[in-house]
Amino acid sequence: MVRTTRTWAPVAMTLAAIVTPSGMSAQDSRGEQFYYPGSFNWSFLETSPEAARLFNAFDYGHAVLSEVLWTEADAVEASARLDEEYRFLTTDLLRQPPRFAVAEEAVAPSYVRSVWRAHAMFHWAHVLHRQLYDVYADEGLSDGEKQSLGERITDYYLSSPFAFTAVPKSMALMDDQYYSQSFRAGHARFNGLIWAYHWLQVGLYEPLIAAGASERGRAMVDEAVARFFGMVDGGASFPSVMPMTPTVAPTFTMRHPRAAAIFDNLHMMHDIISDILVSPRVPRDRKRDVIYEALDEFQDPTRNVMSTEAWHAMGEHMGGLAAMGGPPMGPPAPENEEAGHGQMAPGDGMPDHGGHHE
Repeated sequence: MVRTTRTWAPVAMTLAAIVTPSGMSAQDSRGEQFYYPGSFNWSFLETSPEAARLFNAFDYGHAVLSEVLWTEADAVEASARLDEEYRFLTTDLLRQPPRFAVAEEAVAPSYVRSVWRAHAMFHWAHVLHRQLYDVYADEGLSDGEKQSLGERITDYYLSSPFAFTAVPKSMALMDDQYYSQSFRAGHARFNGLIWAYHWLQVGLYEPLIAAGASERGRAMVDEAVARFFGMVDGGASFPSVMPMTPTVAPTFTMRHPRAAAIFDNLHMMHDIISDILVSPRVPRDRKRDVIYEALDEFQDPTRNVMSTEAWHAMGEHMGGLAAMGGPPMGPPAPENEEAGHGQMAPGDGMPDHGGHHE
């Protein structure tokens, strides 16, 4: 296997030179908020640096995917570029993730400039993820203090105009639209990798809640990361359906149901934007507008929502924990009924790494 090597500056310069499709840029309000303050910040990076830094690589993966799909109109060329990025991510960047946060504006300048609101909403939800990891990695807090602080941070998150609603939205918004499933049909490996990202993002809460940053807790975090790399390396299947937080992280969902719903909404929106950008049924000069219509929907708590009961049951309807990547720790999940909504095409659960050998 030969590793792809890259230098960041030329990548950023090359991407910055790409011109946004005409008629697609518009001005957005760019008011932003910063981290909720507290001594707990950066605790997860201190206690589990290898796991924490993976999220810098995940940010690059999300950003470069959006940039390629936004700027490349030719489907064949887009596939070739995404194949190259997939190899780079799975053989290089995930193995040696950046030590510092990735500036997504440098990786995806055209996309971020033109679809700023989507970028801002994703970034703000990712900040919520990181702060909740920090809370549960802080050994100076009692369990009750962690739970209470997690809810205050969620309140703070929801005070932003870039917040996803904390009510679970209908899966039909992801799977039953005229553009739905276009990305996973055309780019199954990359879609599987994104779902594996999302599996680890929510799955890490379970060991952190169970054991924090103790020696046992760090070992359980390492186990979850090892299971993620088992998916990447092909020893285990990528999730065949979108991982749902109540299924993958039930303890976290019980403690923080609003944050769990936010993360499921975030992860659905990742799929939706990729589908819109890939689908030939959405004209290029309409893609930004259709994305913004979807963002409006995912900030609206009054329509196309699921009850708490339906949301918790959805995981079983979709194929259960085994279809979503399995548990982040402990014994493997038993096989369940066939997957429903959110499934990949048959045979696409296992990543194909033949392209890694040169």
